[in-house]
Amino acid sequence: MKWTACKIDIHREAIEAVTYMLTEQGIQGFEVMDGTLSTMDMEEMFTDYVEEGILQEDQEAYVRFYVSEEEDVQEILQILAKKLHDLRQFVQVGSGNIETETVDDEEWYDNWKQHYKPFRIADHVVIKPTWEVCETITDEDIVVEIDPGMAFGSGTHETTSMCIALIHNNIKPDDVLLDVGCGSGILGITAAKLGAQNVVCIDLDKNAVKAAKDNIIQNHVDATVKVLHGNLLEMSDIKAHIIVANIMADVIIFLSQSVGNHLLPGGLFIASGIILDKIDEVIEALETNGFTILEVERMGEWSAIVAKPHHNMGQ
Repeated sequence: MKWTACKIDIHREAIEAVTYMLTEQGIQGFEVMDGTLSTMDMEEMFTDYVEEGILQEDQEAYVRFYVSEEEDVQEILQILAKKLHDLRQFVQVGSGNIETETVDDEEWYDNWKQHYKPFRIADHVVIKPTWEVCETITDEDIVVEIDPGMAFGSGTHETTSMCIALIHNNIKPDDVLLDVGCGSGILGITAAKLGAQNVVCIDLDKNAVKAAKDNIIQNHVDATVKVLHGNLLEMSDIKAHIIVANIMADVIIFLSQSVGNHLLPGGLFIASGIILDKIDEVIEALETNGFTILEVERMGEWSAIVAKPHHNMGQ
C-alpha cells in the first residue's frame, strides 16, 4: 500500500495543540521531532508523541504523520491548513509549512522500527519489539512482543502506558476484557498474559486488525484473544468485566452513552487517550451516563480514567 507522508513545520510552543488537532482528525500514529537532536535523543523521541523537555526553546519542531491511499489526503490537508491558521490566534505556530511525499509500507516501516526499543511498564510488564533482544528480562516478567506495523500502539505513549498499568492493577483471574480501538493489540495481549480468560479486540482499521492478529500469534495467546473488524455499537451481544478504550476524548464521550450496556456485573471501564484539557468533559459525560469515577491518572499532558456504572457499585 502507498502512503502519503505529511510533515508540518511548527514552533515547539504549538506541539501540544497541533498533536491534539491531529488526533481530532483521527490521526493517531505520528512523530514529533527536532532536526538537531542527537542520536540518543532520536532513540528516546521516536515514539508516538513528543517527549517533554527535549526540544530547545529557540528551535522549531516538526510533526510527521501518514495518510493511506484509501483516504482523501487533500481534504485532510485542507482541514489541517485551516485549523493551523485559526490556531495562530492562540499560540505561536511557526511557519506551519506542510510538505508531502509518497512512500510505501516497507520504506515507512523500516525507518520507524530502528528506533523502537524494549521498555518496562508497571512492575513486571516488559514491552519488546519482535526484532529486539532484551537482556534485562527476569523470570517474573511478563513479556509482550509487539510489531505495530502500520497500526497505532507501540506502547511508548503515555496513554498506552497508563492503560497497561490500570489493567495490571485491576484485572482478575478469569476476567473477560474488551479492547475498543485495539490498534496493534498491545492491551489485549497484555491482559491475556496477566490472566484474562477471554479477550476481544475491536478496531475499525483493517491494518490494525491485521497487525493485532499477527501480534497475538507472535505472543502465543491466540487461544485467548480474538480480533474483530467493526464497531462496538453493532455488537450488542459482547459483554466484559473490563472494557478498555485508548482513543480520543470525543469518542470516549460518545461511547459513554452505551458502553455500560457491555459491562458485566461489577465491571469497569478504563478510558485513556484523554488530553488534560478534555478531562472534565469526559468525567461529566461519564457521570451523566450513570458512571462513578473511581480513579483518574495523569501522565504528561494526558489522563486516564477508571469508572464503574452506578448499578455495579458494591459488586
